[in-house]
Amino acid sequence: MLASTYNPLLVLSSIFISILASYTALGMVGRIAAAQGRAAYGWLAGGACAMGIGIWAMHFVGMLAFRLPIPLGYDAVITALSLLIAIASSAFALWILTYKTLPWPRLLAGALLMGVGIISMHYTGMEALRMNPGIRYVPSLVAASVAIAIGASGIGLWMAFHLRGRSLHSGWLRLGAAVILGLAIAGMHYTGMAAAQFSSGSICGALGAGVDSRWLALVVIVVTMAVLGIALVSSVLDARLESRTAKLAGFLADANGELRHRALHDSLTNLPNRVLLADRLAQCIHAADAEEGQFALMFMDLDGFKAVNDAYGHQAGDALLVEVARRILSRVRPEDTIARLGGDEFVLLTGLLEPKDVAGLAESLLTIIREPFQLAGHELRVSTSIGIVMYPRDGASQRDLLTNADAAMYHSKSLGQNTYCFFQASMSANAQQQLQLLHDLRMAMERREFVLHYQAKVDAHSGIITGAEALLRWHHPVRGLVFPDEFIPAAEKNGMIVQIGEWVLGEACRQLCIWHEKGHRDKSVAVNLSGLQFGHTGLVQAVCDVLQRNNLDPRHLTLEVTETVAMRDADASILILQQLNDTGIRIAIDDFGTGYSSLLYLKRLPAHELKIDRGFVRELPHSTEDAAIVSAILALGHTLNLKVVAEGVETVAQQQFLTGLGCDSLQGYLFGRPMPPDQFLEMLTPS
Repeated sequence: MLASTYNPLLVLSSIFISILASYTALGMVGRIAAAQGRAAYGWLAGGACAMGIGIWAMHFVGMLAFRLPIPLGYDAVITALSLLIAIASSAFALWILTYKTLPWPRLLAGALLMGVGIISMHYTGMEALRMNPGIRYVPSLVAASVAIAIGASGIGLWMAFHLRGRSLHSGWLRLGAAVILGLAIAGMHYTGMAAAQFSSGSICGALGAGVDSRWLALVVIVVTMAVLGIALVSSVLDARLESRTAKLAGFLADANGELRHRALHDSLTNLPNRVLLADRLAQCIHAADAEEGQFALMFMDLDGFKAVNDAYGHQAGDALLVEVARRILSRVRPEDTIARLGGDEFVLLTGLLEPKDVAGLAESLLTIIREPFQLAGHELRVSTSIGIVMYPRDGASQRDLLTNADAAMYHSKSLGQNTYCFFQASMSANAQQQLQLLHDLRMAMERREFVLHYQAKVDAHSGIITGAEALLRWHHPVRGLVFPDEFIPAAEKNGMIVQIGEWVLGEACRQLCIWHEKGHRDKSVAVNLSGLQFGHTGLVQAVCDVLQRNNLDPRHLTLEVTETVAMRDADASILILQQLNDTGIRIAIDDFGTGYSSLLYLKRLPAHELKIDRGFVRELPHSTEDAAIVSAILALGHTLNLKVVAEGVETVAQQQFLTGLGCDSLQGYLFGRPMPPDQFLEMLTPS
């Protein structure tokens, strides 16, 4: 037998090529699995070529590393055939791995077929030597090489399948698998080479007509490395592109999800908005119709929210709405829907079936919302009015349900707020009246239907008219003269009271200037401030602008604020009143005695007058209780260096009694009813 040797450098090169080919093949599997359509076939063809050339090159370089004491050559046709076998085996292996699953029967069948292909490639390559006499093989070693080939194929298929979905960050795991697989393939090759025996006197038939092995090793190594390198770089670049595309797709999916969420949810409270509420309401109606069931809808509107919003700014108002939403969510069931329609309006959909259960939930919401809110360093208080409808009793459509619930809510407000009402048919007409009133109010400003009437204020001791209180009236085109009690609550509800209040202030000052020009320069005018107007952030500037526009001395203007409004948030009121006082105008606390004043805060208020409410004057001098209250108010006011004005004086007896107690000014029907400005001017001018 001829003695054989190996070139160590070429042996190491063949092992390196085997590992590199395995690493490349593992990467190509991922690309094939991720691709679709024609791209998948392209990656399959390219992967099969790269993998097949790599395995074949490992085998061929290993054969070139083999040395015999005779010259060797290789038949080009048989060598090319062995390469085709390697590529075909690789294509089969990659095709197996395109399946979504790899059960054990498929894995075993694939390992067997691929192992046979690799063995066929190896022993076909050995035949390319065309030895004469032919090569003899040791059966046990041949069997071992076959077992190694099948085992290596099975290991390779299993590793490739489980690594195909891994990201680039699993490179070390992939490298480890490539080393194991590469060494297994190299082990199969050199086991097969060890099985080959060459008889003494053997001649290589491919010598001369075949391929010369002296330069073939370098060409094979360079070409193989180039092919594997291109395949590896392409795989890596494609993987990164896919990763970035996947990230971009993820970002787009997140962005679309966020857009969908924003389109269906309120941006402030994150509650469902009107659009999502309509969808949920439609589902409830459909389910109730299908099961002959029912559900409840609650329309909630906060009481006093606009005052908070105007007094403390929109940030405090927004924070309050968020906290209200949180409190409501804490009391409703997960399957219920609470939505914000905008502003301070909320709608609750609940599947509660019994009215008593719905009423219990409404009571719970009233209780939790009227508890104080600690926000922005202030204690804020609001309540809510709730209107309730039951489907299908109170409406067959979404529009009917919302309209009737809104009507029930308005009815609950008319009962004093902080309560709930179930819808009744009579409420619908009232709701329509309210809507018409709001519409007419908006038109009233444009059509200049508002007018001011003036009621005289006289000195209690001399009886001389010192000024007048401006009182708002509405000349409605259909209803005639409308008094404030009928439309001011609606104006406060929709926020128009601020605009109306600014008009009243400007018109009263304009009229006062006319009286001054007529020679009555000692007269003054008093204007009432609503709660919303008093808390509005632009109040002080609006007052300054009016005084400047009319060139009016501030001391001739008195702003009246009710005791209840002034004491709603005493610290904030003191700040606002001080700013108004700094302009030089006079401040009066109206309806004194009807609220809940703190003497600690009252003495700090920069006020000039206290106005005794007409309710304490009506029964004078016959009621000892009212007389005691009036006497106490007069004593308190004078102690605080405040002028005291009594309203509602209608009789001479009341005038004499109040004057005797030391009242400074009087106002009431005894001295004249509210009258138009021209008539009041005639009253000022003696005939």
